[in-house]
Amino acid sequence: MNTVFSFARLGALLMKEFIQMRRDRITFAMMLGVPLMQLLLFGYAINSDPKSLPAALVATSNDHYTRAIVSALQMTDYYRFDHVAVSAEEAEKLMANGTVAFVVTIPSDFARRVERGDNPQILIEADATDPSASSGAVSTLGTVASQALLREQGMQQAAAEAAKSQLQVVVHRRYNPEGISQYNIVPGLLGVILQMTMVMMTSIALTRETERGTMENLLAMPASPLEIMMGKVLPYLVVGAVQVAVVLVAAKGLFAVPFTGSLSLLLSAILIFVLALVLLGYTISTMARTQMQALQLTFFFFLPSILLSGFMFPYRGMPGWAQIFGEILPLTHFLRIIRAVMLKGAEFSAVAVEIGWLVLFVALFAGLALLRFRRTLD
Repeated sequence: MNTVFSFARLGALLMKEFIQMRRDRITFAMMLGVPLMQLLLFGYAINSDPKSLPAALVATSNDHYTRAIVSALQMTDYYRFDHVAVSAEEAEKLMANGTVAFVVTIPSDFARRVERGDNPQILIEADATDPSASSGAVSTLGTVASQALLREQGMQQAAAEAAKSQLQVVVHRRYNPEGISQYNIVPGLLGVILQMTMVMMTSIALTRETERGTMENLLAMPASPLEIMMGKVLPYLVVGAVQVAVVLVAAKGLFAVPFTGSLSLLLSAILIFVLALVLLGYTISTMARTQMQALQLTFFFFLPSILLSGFMFPYRGMPGWAQIFGEILPLTHFLRIIRAVMLKGAEFSAVAVEIGWLVLFVALFAGLALLRFRRTLD
């Protein structure tokens, strides 16, 4: 006679579940891997106050006052002058393509005006497409530069007001002078939304066929792996086009995000990005046996992409190893493209490298998908 509760039956059920858990390696990896990934990313990679930001120096003279100010800015750890004594035109290109975050311009008559006490000025242009990335560095400008000039003149450190009267630091926040966060977040949301939907939907493309029992019919068709892949992938490009239209219209109509670049260039980049995403999702579907496993694999891709791409946190604030990892994520390069085109009015030459990365991702994911699909035929 069966009792209401049996420890023996409970032990057998528990043993069965542990055996099943051990066999489901993807689920087991998620239980261990996701918390570890979150600890590493939030503990080591995320930094809301980036340091060592690349800067360009535009200065025609090399007097000791100029050297003192540049040294003082470097000592704050916010500025890293990778490009020294460049022309104004070259500095403009460096900021447009995102190579530098700041351009420091010191006029040729700076030393002469300092010695005459003629209220010398320096101009610092900051890339404000991501206001949080440059806010800390901009806040230190006036005091640091003024105190450096006073020390170089052999004067005692004065109060902040006296220091400011000696040197005028003109800060020009480029591309987003008001520091509106929506100008940075909303364009990035397009990439995040496309990534979540495109990868997720296409990742269950083949696994759905397997679970429904129609995979045999699909394999029996006189179609090549390339034709099957294109048949699964291309319909989702239409879904992506609808999402792009909705987000772009909302960005302009609801949030008044400026659009200063070429629409055709932006749409071309979006097409390449979406194609890379659907091919990645298709590749994941060839690795998973069930739809649940496919969704679990996509989560391993979503988390680092959102945290390390520069969408939520400043990209330059991450350590070097995290930036290297971020470079292998398609979302990182897409965010640079859409922000450069929409906010900076960048032309093709300024984003050609990032588009090249997206094309490389398309070729890589397509090759992996075809290779994995052939293996499923055995």
